[in-house]
Amino acid sequence: MRITVGKDGAFEVDDDPARIDRDAVWAFLSTDAYWGTWRERAHLERQLNASWRVVGAYRTSDGALVGFARAVSDGVSFAYLADVFVLPETRGHGLGQALVQAMVEDGEGRAFRWMLHTADAHGLYAKYGFAAPDPMYMERPGHTPRPAGG
Repeated sequence: MRITVGKDGAFEVDDDPARIDRDAVWAFLSTDAYWGTWRERAHLERQLNASWRVVGAYRTSDGALVGFARAVSDGVSFAYLADVFVLPETRGHGLGQALVQAMVEDGEGRAFRWMLHTADAHGLYAKYGFAAPDPMYMERPGHTPRPAGG
């Protein structure tokens, strides 16, 4: 699946896992992602390898990765949306919406029960049916690991 996004087709969204620039994903997640800067590169590699699906947003002029989303799933009934980001310099072109659309609505998981944890972009996710949990949902919160020596 490959779709063009933005004015004059400046960007595209693609779900080809071989196309994901792991260094670019690591560069953002290790420095700018409030939800996981404590991770080590080996953690990210394991998470990427175990992901049910990954979707990247790319600048068409040079193919650079400018946005990303991944999901874990049982492939049948539920999925967890994780690590969604768009680089700050490319925001405002609809890339966040395109990533979520591609991941949640345009793939095999459109009928799944989707979950995510986020402190921002609630309006974006609400467009795709994300809301406060229903009475059947329970969660055991984890703790954020601290870096060694911290």
